[in-house]
Amino acid sequence: MQDTARLVANCLLSTGAVFLRPDDPFTWASGIKSPIYCDNRLILSVPEARAEIERCLASLVREKYPAAEVLMGTSTAGIPHAAIAAHMIGLKMGYVRPAAKDHGRANRIEGRLGQNEKAVVVEDLISTAGSAVDTALALREAGADVLGLAAIFSYGMRRAVDKLSDNGLVCHSLCTLDTLVEVAAELGAIAPNDRARILCFRDNPDDPAWRA
Repeated sequence: MQDTARLVANCLLSTGAVFLRPDDPFTWASGIKSPIYCDNRLILSVPEARAEIERCLASLVREKYPAAEVLMGTSTAGIPHAAIAAHMIGLKMGYVRPAAKDHGRANRIEGRLGQNEKAVVVEDLISTAGSAVDTALALREAGADVLGLAAIFSYGMRRAVDKLSDNGLVCHSLCTLDTLVEVAAELGAIAPNDRARILCFRDNPDDPAWRA
């Protein structure tokens, strides 16, 4: 898995899907100030990187969730990755909306999902894990047997780890922040001392000390 993590890290960095700005932090939707921003939608525009990452994602699902019957993408960023990986493996695919539609059949879950069907949630990025857990709970409520989550990248933040654990969920990610900053430092994308600062953010994002 370490070789896979480094391969994915290189793909994320080479496609510009990861932005590293420890001296000019981003503001996430949650309000968290962060030295890193990840936009895995950009992977879709680079065929070579996309092929590598989807191959790795499909292999991850086969290895960690061999009983999976359907891949369910989070809306919206997880949808294309779930679709491509499911096609490669030969599995059913669907996705979960943040809320039910207010017209038509008022669906929240799109795609056919049978009772007790073994589902894996596909997410492009795990930060605080809010959307991923919400998706998994919606699937459980609909009667699915949620085996766990598969993600392209995870920050490994404590609040996400706790949220997943509190809801009885396991998540396997192709790449984590530790590997990403290691590769970024090797490539000269960040200064050597920035690696420690970014990991300090990961461990305690509310502590302003990492911005010093």
